[in-house]
Amino acid sequence: MRKIFGQYKKYLFDHREDLQERLFVLLTTIALIGLLVACLTGLFIGENWISLAGTMAFFFLFVAIVGLGYRYRKLRICANFLGNLLVFIFFPLIFFTSGGIYGGPTLWFLFAVLYIGMILRGKMRIFLLIGQFVVAAICYYLQYYELVEVVPHNLEEFYLDTIGSFIIVGIMLTILVSFQTYVYRMENKMALSQKEEIDALSKAQNRFFSSMSHEIRTPINTIIGLNEMILREDISPEVAEDARNVSAASKMLLNLINDILDLSRINARQMRLMVGPYRPTEMIADVVSMIQVRAQEKKLLFTVNISESLPLVLSGDEVRIKQILINILSNAVKYTEEGRVTLAVECEGRGKETELCFSVSDTGMGIKKENIPYLFTAFRRMDEDRNKHIEGTGLGLSIVKQLLDLMGGTVKVNSIYQKGTTFMIRIPQEVINEDAAGAVDLKSIQDGEGYRQSFEAPDARVLAVDDTKANLLVVSKLLRDTKISLDTASSGAEALNLTLQKEYHVILMDHLMPEMDGIECMHRIREQVGGLSKKARIVALTANAGREDRVLYEREGFDGYMTKPVSGAALESELFRQLPKHLVTAFREDMEEQDTVRWRRGEKKKPYAITMSSISDLPKELVESAHISVIPIQVETARGFFRDGIDLDTDAVLSFMNAEGREMKIHSATADELEGFFLSNLQSANNVIHLSVSSGVADTSYFAAMEAKRALDNVTVVDTGQISSGLGLMVLEACRMAEEEASLEEIQVRMEEMRNLVHTSFLVDNLDRLAESGQVGWILERLTRAFMIRPEIRMEKRKDSGRQAFLRLQGCGQEAVCGGLPEASRRDRLKQALHYLCGA
Repeated sequence: MRKIFGQYKKYLFDHREDLQERLFVLLTTIALIGLLVACLTGLFIGENWISLAGTMAFFFLFVAIVGLGYRYRKLRICANFLGNLLVFIFFPLIFFTSGGIYGGPTLWFLFAVLYIGMILRGKMRIFLLIGQFVVAAICYYLQYYELVEVVPHNLEEFYLDTIGSFIIVGIMLTILVSFQTYVYRMENKMALSQKEEIDALSKAQNRFFSSMSHEIRTPINTIIGLNEMILREDISPEVAEDARNVSAASKMLLNLINDILDLSRINARQMRLMVGPYRPTEMIADVVSMIQVRAQEKKLLFTVNISESLPLVLSGDEVRIKQILINILSNAVKYTEEGRVTLAVECEGRGKETELCFSVSDTGMGIKKENIPYLFTAFRRMDEDRNKHIEGTGLGLSIVKQLLDLMGGTVKVNSIYQKGTTFMIRIPQEVINEDAAGAVDLKSIQDGEGYRQSFEAPDARVLAVDDTKANLLVVSKLLRDTKISLDTASSGAEALNLTLQKEYHVILMDHLMPEMDGIECMHRIREQVGGLSKKARIVALTANAGREDRVLYEREGFDGYMTKPVSGAALESELFRQLPKHLVTAFREDMEEQDTVRWRRGEKKKPYAITMSSISDLPKELVESAHISVIPIQVETARGFFRDGIDLDTDAVLSFMNAEGREMKIHSATADELEGFFLSNLQSANNVIHLSVSSGVADTSYFAAMEAKRALDNVTVVDTGQISSGLGLMVLEACRMAEEEASLEEIQVRMEEMRNLVHTSFLVDNLDRLAESGQVGWILERLTRAFMIRPEIRMEKRKDSGRQAFLRLQGCGQEAVCGGLPEASRRDRLKQALHYLCGA
């Protein structure tokens, strides 16, 4: 018995078991005890033998069902079965055999409601709750109208049965609620404990990533630094190409390390931006020099398109922007087997605030529409079966999205599966120098394509302090051409000894060193008694690359901060800034040019392309002058398919329709056709605004356009609620606003206003064509002809189904706007109205 009780107790308090199943076992146990007590109480007060027999029968039935359910782990089925027994058999039987409302059954009804609500789930719970209320109502109704004989209780039995039921049900409810409260309290305690463990694990993970970053940066610094020295030498083209590949691979490895470190910082909410001035052309050249090696390996054409209006100097986090570009371009090259990868760069905005816009397009495998919402999820790769041979961690795009969110930027994706993908990135930046970069040949500033010495300082004395000899070797070689007098120290103690003997103008100090770290060494040099370098400029040169590290060094009093790996250009730039100007002789040499990437002169994309279908009644010359892109509808005739406005014009359509026995059908563009149409417009515009024919008319292209835009983030589809001239009016208004550089939101608001203001209607001579197509009945057609009525067709907004075309009968002689005029006059009148509306 003790063993059984121990197992029972262990099951009840085992948090791994389902809570509702544990509640069921507890509640059933309490109910069985309650039934047993109720039977004994019934015997004591002389309860009706039918009631006692029913209670005992249910007691043994409950024991059997619960035992079987527990043994075969089918407690959920048992709970549903017992719920039905209680509601539809047990409680009605007890009600009519135990005094009805003048006894304890009313309290047991309350217990049944609690049992169903806490134990059961889903549709069964709803069904039995409704059933319980219905059964209770029926029982009360039958007793009130005396339709069923209820075994009565005398006054003494009434009091005893009521108080007994109250005590039993009260104890059961108290135990049940107390147990549930205890379970929730324990679960909460366990959750808090797990949270503390997770926080501790997260901190340990962040420490590990930070340490790993520091340890890996040290050998990478050696690789990149010494490789740069190889590139400075007079070497063969083959060796130079190999060295450039080593440099690119090292930088890609460094970018991967940054991704891992940044992900841990973002998750810990410790990510901070390091904003400062930078030259975007130099940053882009550095990125391209890394990506072009991979593109060349796969024989891909890598095209770079830079807008000539790009400002010369911007302010932002150059490192993070570079990281975003590397991730996007790496993916483009990685998932493209043949064809090209294109990078386009431009700025949008005026004054001191601008948006730096990048567009990365490829002709790769594309992304399925259903996968686009999960594109920026960490460690998730799309189309895994197809892409399993492609290396990658699944981190890149997640890092991109989170960094852009941190900078207030956005990323949009256009992708057609098996055709290619375009990523569009916009990042707010501050303009430092508004001078346009112009037609800059970025080949001349690509890092690693040629060394450009910036100064000489033979009288300058510099001390480099680092516990790693390879790092000291890199610094000494990178500064060799500057003719600086350079000393090195492998520890803080050795550095202090040297500063007692010499006066140094600049000291390059590592941070993490054994025995005495760089911060302590810096303070000792500042306070050194008899020291000759108290006024030296001390620069932290460390592998600690976080913003919090930069803040630390600034707070401690360092004069500068550089991260490893360090390039020769960056090292010379920092020393040029720190050294006394009278010691430095500045000069500049042109860099060697090599044609390794196809550079294109940048043409800035327009912000919006306004598109529509061909049934807008706009004159062709007006469409061309407003640069409106039109996707034609297909006209099906007995002679084949023709494109409206291309293969035939309006007059040809009317002539064909007036011929006897000629039938034609109209086909709007499909989703695939619209996808291609939108993509072609995105080659010259950053966004597409497509004004569709009303969604309430037959054969509308609106729904196909909505399906097409699922794969294209920067396509906006507007349901104009119009056809023909009304559509034309709204298209030209959108063109006017786009020309005035209105925002997308402003254009959408204006289109919604015009949707309610513009009404399209036509006066027609007869209803022949509508009757032939089944749109109206033949009786109505004959009546209009007999009484010389000119019908008016108008688009109206209906509550039930939006805008729909409907017919209004109008007597002869009445006029309608534009619609009742001959074709040529109508177009002239419409053209005049549209020119007035657009301020042309």
